[in-house]
Amino acid sequence: MVIKLGDDLYRVLELQHLTPGNKRGFVQSRLRNVRTTMLADQKFRAEEDLERAVLDDHQMQYLYADGSSYHFMNTTTFDQIHIDLEVLGDAANYLVPDSVITVQFYGTEPVGIELPQTVDLRVEDTVPGIKGATASSQVKPARLETGLVVQVPPFVNVGDRIRVNTETGEYQARV
Repeated sequence: MVIKLGDDLYRVLELQHLTPGNKRGFVQSRLRNVRTTMLADQKFRAEEDLERAVLDDHQMQYLYADGSSYHFMNTTTFDQIHIDLEVLGDAANYLVPDSVITVQFYGTEPVGIELPQTVDLRVEDTVPGIKGATASSQVKPARLETGLVVQVPPFVNVGDRIRVNTETGEYQARV
């Protein structure tokens, strides 16, 4: 959820409802400023009103990265925009050229992207696999095509495509 506090937009990361003893309840929240990516802890009382930011979702195709700018094209109007790395955050590690994702806009300003649950990425570099190795408690690091490093089982080799969970950043399966 994205809320508006003053002139800034904040994405709610964590939320905890507390009722200490005989006092009035409140909500303790951890927020991230959408524009500056700064974290903030905020306490809200029951009497306070919050404005939920209305976001528009647009299907866009990721084209390419140019330094710290990531370029997207609207699949219906073919308009191109760029989003800075600080707006994307860790989501940039899961972007593969030509993939279609949902970009969230507040008015005309892009404020974030919505990734699918999993993405399939190619292994660029890892130590050689062990012949006859099966999935066990042993893991090794593997660098993927986007630069993301994940822990994979020993049977995964360079050139394999693996499925990665975008919420946790963990290896799911070899595809």
